[in-house]
Amino acid sequence: MNRTIGFVVGTLIVLVLVLYNTTYTVNFHEVAVVTRFGKPAGVETRPGLHLKAPFFIDQVTRIDTRQQLIESPLETVLTRDGQQVMVQAYMTWRVDSDADATLRFFTSYGTVDGAAKDLETQLQGALRAIGGYAFADLVGQSGKIAEAEASILEDLRRTRLAGTMPVAVGISQVVLPSKTSVAVLRRMAAVQETLANLEEAKGASAAEALRSQAKSQADIIMNFADQWAARIEAKGNEEATRYYQEMKGEADLAIFLAWLDTLKMSLSQSTTYITDTTRAPFHLIDLDAPVDAKGIPQPGGRAPAKK
Repeated sequence: MNRTIGFVVGTLIVLVLVLYNTTYTVNFHEVAVVTRFGKPAGVETRPGLHLKAPFFIDQVTRIDTRQQLIESPLETVLTRDGQQVMVQAYMTWRVDSDADATLRFFTSYGTVDGAAKDLETQLQGALRAIGGYAFADLVGQSGKIAEAEASILEDLRRTRLAGTMPVAVGISQVVLPSKTSVAVLRRMAAVQETLANLEEAKGASAAEALRSQAKSQADIIMNFADQWAARIEAKGNEEATRYYQEMKGEADLAIFLAWLDTLKMSLSQSTTYITDTTRAPFHLIDLDAPVDAKGIPQPGGRAPAKK
């Protein structure tokens, strides 16, 4: 019984070893290159389980066909208008799934990692296409970055490496070298300062024009006011002269009317007066005040005027 179990177990182990050495699997995102005695014998692109010669006869190398990403270092490029810029780009690529292309890739690089370095160098060289654009074409909303990326991708596909297929290219950075950045910033500062000086000069000119206009209008208003005041003063002097001439003939009447106005103003408020009624104009309320020849009361017991 024990011998039977041992025989079955041994048979199963041998069977597993035979199956392990005579089969291999291919995932849906892979291709397999089969080499026989070290030389390529074929390419398997169908996913699933496949057979091969056992042990050292056949060897299987699986190659990933998914998209890979590489990125170039910062590369200094001279633009069409003479500006030095530093450009960094990235590229997605994959192994060509065609059997012959896969074999060329395998014989040239062996693995995906083996091809990445050469592709990075190729991408770095393709960035020279940026030299066909001016600096203004590479910055701003109206820049031609997409056009430059398409040009680089076309160049890479035209000169693609064995068994590789460039899929997309993107420019991740466009920067100025430090010395150029300082020069550009200084130039921008000078331009801004010039614009600020122009605006300041325009503001000063506008302010001076407003001050001149305001002064002119003020002078016109002052001259008009002076003329109008002079007219009023002349008219007042004329009226005063006429009044004075009229009152000059009746001096006593003018004095009496002035007394009445003063008395009226004094008694128009709620005020208590303690005063001498013999003094003008309060003598007018003194019934014993003497009167002159015209019947006008006189203050201080003054004797009537003689004619």
